[in-house]
Amino acid sequence: MRVLGPQDLPRARALLDRNPLENLFVNARLDMGGLERNRPGTRVWGWESDGELTALCHAGANLVSVGADAEALDAFAEQLGPRRISASIMGAADQTRGLYERLAQRWGDAWAHPREIRAHQPLMSVDGMSLIVPDERVHPIAPSLLQPYLSAAVSMYTEEVGVSPLDGTRGYENYVHSLIMMGRAFGAYDEAQRKVWFKADIGCAHEWACQIQGVWLDPLLRGRGLAEPAMAQVVRLCLRAYPVVSLYVNDFNTRARRLYERVGFRTVSELATVLY
Repeated sequence: MRVLGPQDLPRARALLDRNPLENLFVNARLDMGGLERNRPGTRVWGWESDGELTALCHAGANLVSVGADAEALDAFAEQLGPRRISASIMGAADQTRGLYERLAQRWGDAWAHPREIRAHQPLMSVDGMSLIVPDERVHPIAPSLLQPYLSAAVSMYTEEVGVSPLDGTRGYENYVHSLIMMGRAFGAYDEAQRKVWFKADIGCAHEWACQIQGVWLDPLLRGRGLAEPAMAQVVRLCLRAYPVVSLYVNDFNTRARRLYERVGFRTVSELATVLY
């Protein structure tokens, strides 16, 4: 095992592309920073067997293991150590659960007490237009709507995760602003009430695929049949740039899963997330 460097990028890409939708997040991170060893707060460890790169571990704010067997997971857990800097462990379900269990058993406190474990999250994808008529009120969010979109994003995050994303660093505000500036934030805005009542964004993308995250509908408007046309429009907008659109959802959220299925999404794999 060793830290991967720029010369390892082609082999890392080949490994990730064996399951491109499962590994979309890591591929997107490599698009941003490659495998430069001096990236602050992030390391990518590689596991080699007989000279072949068979597994890697992206260790940053999000901890992701790819392609690891039991021996590689043991090595990654040993290397990561007792000091946790990651806010989550995420990725393919078997990898995520295996790495979490090893970290908790080996190092205890820092890793053993997550806030929540979402062990089964269906990964879904769609590659064509929905039969549902899209709601054209949903559009890319303009920079002038940053504040109402941010308010909707904070409501979504707080409802989904259980805590507010806002803190003294302004990290979440900057993240939302970056989504808008990249054209990755979509929403429907009510002029009269001056609020965004539906939102979704592209959380990550690589080459031919993107992943939708942060889907939210104002609780006061739920049950009125607004979500399906809004999601159909999000898919329509995403398909202009990416042939495949994906997302993942908690297995217990049957309402959302049925909505996505009606829009055209089908389950292709399973992810998991451990939140600290």
